[in-house]
Amino acid sequence: MKFFWLCLTFLCLLWADKPSLLLLESYKDQTISGWLMSEKMDGVRAYWDGEKLLSRGGTLFATPSWFTKGFPYFAVDGELWSKRGDFEHIQSIVMQKEAHEGWRELAFYAFDVPKEVGGLTKRLSKLDYYLKSDYVDYLKIAPQFTCKDANDLKRFLSEVEKAGGEGVVIRHPDGLYAEGRDAYSLKVKTFHDAECTVLAHHKGEGKYKSVLGALTCKNDEGAMFKIGSGFSDEQRHNPPAIGTKITYKYKELTKNGKPRFPVFLRMKEEL
Repeated sequence: MKFFWLCLTFLCLLWADKPSLLLLESYKDQTISGWLMSEKMDGVRAYWDGEKLLSRGGTLFATPSWFTKGFPYFAVDGELWSKRGDFEHIQSIVMQKEAHEGWRELAFYAFDVPKEVGGLTKRLSKLDYYLKSDYVDYLKIAPQFTCKDANDLKRFLSEVEKAGGEGVVIRHPDGLYAEGRDAYSLKVKTFHDAECTVLAHHKGEGKYKSVLGALTCKNDEGAMFKIGSGFSDEQRHNPPAIGTKITYKYKELTKNGKPRFPVFLRMKEEL
């Protein structure tokens, strides 16, 4: 019985700080004139609670003291990011159990100040004022741009994706911070993404005859399909293990509910 209560206490402590975060809905031709748009960064979500940096699952990041030096006394929601197309490397840095110099490659890009009252613009202005008065090396505000109309959004999305970016986030400037899905916070992409479980590995042909050619996967809806593109050479030599979850992108679904032209994106973020 004593062991049970010790385990229960440990689990409570482990999950006590799990933040309740805002989640994005998908853009479906809503009226977005005057909204704020920013690049959707392909990094690792993080939450600064005023004292420590946590993952979306409540895990305490092993950040060096110099990384969070000067971070504000109030909460900040954002993304740990380095550059486009660098998710695997970012994840390898933040998942280590001890603080290390690799964190110098990253910065914490803020896109909200959750506990501040008022709309998004007002909340971000608090952080902007703080950063102007206190020099902080590794905390930045994700650049925001005012969207004129749907054509302006389409132009910005095209620029981001052509440069290797994942997509765009567009939010109402007066929207409140909502825990969970928010109709005033939208993600915009030219493709869909989803998660699936790896069921089998298949050898390739030609230059890939001795390494991974494709994966057989099953998504959350039960559809089985193969993914044969999107892998780096390193990932073809060391493919995702059977039973693990990965994130993939696709254009649309077939009549049978299978993703059309699925492409591997990354290992599922498990932090």
